[in-house]
Amino acid sequence: MNAIELVEKAQTVERPEMKSGDTVKVHVKVREGDKERIQIFEGIVIGLHRGGTRATFTVRKVSFGQGVERIFPLHSPTIAKVEVVRSARVRRAKLYYLRELRGKAARMKEVRRA
Repeated sequence: MNAIELVEKAQTVERPEMKSGDTVKVHVKVREGDKERIQIFEGIVIGLHRGGTRATFTVRKVSFGQGVERIFPLHSPTIAKVEVVRSARVRRAKLYYLRELRGKAARMKEVRRA
């Protein structure tokens, strides 16, 4: 193990196993002035970018008819926790095609998790 891997290992945080197509609730710490609160962002994981401590995941949701995507660093201290709500069977790693789909067309085939 070289020096870079040693430093990165200390900064990693344990997160639940997730993949593209999972619906997740991301509990994000939001600072407003001197106060801090937790805000929940719930949506579908449309992509994962691996890379040790630099790993990120993209979550998409539709809010008031407008699509909202947010990229979260996987090991960020601003993320309090990540909950996997449900999983879906998908056949590709990046679900960018969901950006064009609306309503029932954007549904996913749900899978039971063990």
